Amino acid sequence: MRKSQQGASYIAILFGVVLFAIAVKATIAIWPAYWDDKLIDTQIEGLLKDSPENITPSKFINKMDQRFEMNNIRDFHFKDIAQVTYKNDLVVNKKYEVRKPFLLNISLVMTFEKTFDQKSAKQAQ
Repeated sequence: MRKSQQGASYIAILFGVVLFAIAVKATIAIWPAYWDDKLIDTQIEGLLKDSPENITPSKFINKMDQRFEMNNIRDFHFKDIAQVTYKNDLVVNKKYEVRKPFLLNISLVMTFEKTFDQKSAKQAQ
């Protein structure tokens, strides 16, 4: 009597390699966008902590653009991704999306949204 084969077939190994390659490609495509978003969040929080309470929205935007340049975030301008308002407190509403090509005509779309206010940032010190 003949025993049945045990182990993975060539097709199963090929399928596993293809899935692994797709996962690596997706990670490489989305990692920079998430890293930039993390940097943007820390820069907004840092500037909110360091700024005086009476800073104007236009000054805040100019300082954020300077911080973007220093941290090599060159894909965005702060005024394009966030709105800064002042009503008893400085409030920053960040909302933008990043599209990265993935395979052929398939793109990965990542949306980033977050609201910051100066009072909360200063209390977190």
